[in-house]
Amino acid sequence: MAEVLRIGGAAGFWGDASLATPQLLAAGGLDFLVYDYLAEITMAILARARAKDPQAGYATDFVTAAMVPNLAEIAGQGVRVVSNAGGVNPQACADALRREIAAQGLLLKVAVVEGDDFLDRAEELATAAPVDMFSGAPFPPLEKIASINAYLGAFPIAAALDRGADIVITGRCVDSAVTLGACIHRFDWSASDLDQLAGGSLAGHILECGPQATGGNFTDWHEVAEGMAGIGYPIAEIRPDGAFDVTKPAASSGLVTRGTVAEQLLYEIGDPQAYLLPDVVCDFSGVELTETAPDRVHVSGARGLGVPESYKVCVTWADGYRAGHYFTFYGLEAEAKAKAFSEAALGRARAGLAAMGAPDFSDASVELIGAESQFGRMRQSNAAREVAAKIAVRHPDAGAVGLFLKEAVGLGLSAPPGLSGFAGARPKPSPVLALFSCLMPKTQLAVTVRDEAGEVAIEPAGRVPVRNLELPAPPALPSVKGTVEVPLVRLAWARSGDKGDNANIGVIARRPEAMPWIWAALDEAHLRSVFGHFWQGHFERFYLPGSHSLNILLHGALGGGGTSSLRNDPQAKGYAQLLLAAPVRVDAELIEGKDARL
Repeated sequence: MAEVLRIGGAAGFWGDASLATPQLLAAGGLDFLVYDYLAEITMAILARARAKDPQAGYATDFVTAAMVPNLAEIAGQGVRVVSNAGGVNPQACADALRREIAAQGLLLKVAVVEGDDFLDRAEELATAAPVDMFSGAPFPPLEKIASINAYLGAFPIAAALDRGADIVITGRCVDSAVTLGACIHRFDWSASDLDQLAGGSLAGHILECGPQATGGNFTDWHEVAEGMAGIGYPIAEIRPDGAFDVTKPAASSGLVTRGTVAEQLLYEIGDPQAYLLPDVVCDFSGVELTETAPDRVHVSGARGLGVPESYKVCVTWADGYRAGHYFTFYGLEAEAKAKAFSEAALGRARAGLAAMGAPDFSDASVELIGAESQFGRMRQSNAAREVAAKIAVRHPDAGAVGLFLKEAVGLGLSAPPGLSGFAGARPKPSPVLALFSCLMPKTQLAVTVRDEAGEVAIEPAGRVPVRNLELPAPPALPSVKGTVEVPLVRLAWARSGDKGDNANIGVIARRPEAMPWIWAALDEAHLRSVFGHFWQGHFERFYLPGSHSLNILLHGALGGGGTSSLRNDPQAKGYAQLLLAAPVRVDAELIEGKDARL
């Protein structure tokens, strides 16, 4: 066990539970705690904060909630910390933390990884990257740009640890890099150790969403519901070859099984045979998950295919304003009343815009939550008696959005009976920070580590050509006596999320023999029947034989993505639930009779 590196995943987003750090420290025996705070939406929020205050722009919870109450224990146990809490202002985050360390009389060294911020070179980037790498949209107007950040990798983190840092703070890096950096430092992996880098990246991917690997957001949620309040945060025990075990603190609730880990494996990975990271291109299609003990899953089989020569760069920019509100109706004909109210609210607001000679809303959304508006063709209820009308609009002018809010609220006394709700003041228009993504050669970025000893430049790893692999053949349907129709949830676990404007849905067979039926059922026609009311773009699906799973990408399915969409679910968090509810055909003998296996 001396060669095993034990890392606890203590945060999966900005706002994650403060109980994670003391829980993992109480478990004992950890080498590292890692914290992932950043998503595209978070970067947009932090960019707005920095625009108002030059000392803001980082995840303040990391300092106040995660570190301050636990610094003495972290120092006493000798646990080291890596976090991307720096956001768009990592130096300010480090300065705040150093003040707290000094106030407690501790001797912890803090290092900062810098170089991801490209804001002062916007004009240069506009010339080099004229269109978005995903949508083909043009580069945004320079005067509207709020932030530009490259997704850095793990080697600068490892360099900071090599220099003796106890706590490493980064700006924007890929989520898994906080774990991979610790692995590179401990095992002395180089850029040519591709399979090890892929394994360490996968360990980071499993840890990066905290308890989503230990029963959170799990299809079989009822198995962990009783202990949800005390759910354990994940621990990865990583070996020099890149294989690892996933577990959790023994005293915690939750669950670590093939199902919980597999759902996180597929979460938001896009193409599993070409999962692009700055340090390695990963192939996860052959990854195997083995339950070796209660609450312990062994993960192996990740492969590295090469090292890319570019960083992904994310630009956030001001693209108008949006706002929305919920209006609840209950009683007789609640759905019809909510629909009529929504049409009247938008109609009155549009009449006001026309009277001022202003253009129409650039987008408007009405979703009747409670009337199965999310289910499209699968909708079953025709007589909802409790409905929340979610109405939202988007417009280049904040005043136009404010007009909608005023007119919608002003309809209160004109509305059908049953309008109710618990709410405070009328909401206000909020700026939309849209995303633009592109690639930038690593050689164009100067990445540095700054600590108490000074500043050192970190040279990017040289490019390793990416190997091309043959796609695994999807499973063929066996010959059977008869079939039955059952909801997909009988056959599979599933989890969904987003990548920009694309929905990502991972589906895992509960038993390997169900996989051919799952693959055959989830074709384009079936996906259109489930998601057609959200999505008219193209789709991709990928087979992962190692974990008996597939990954589905629905392109253009989120109304613009989390930072600008008006949808109730702009990040596709519930899309897997829609797919699991839809019926599919399967071998009757797998479901029925004395030999039923599902």
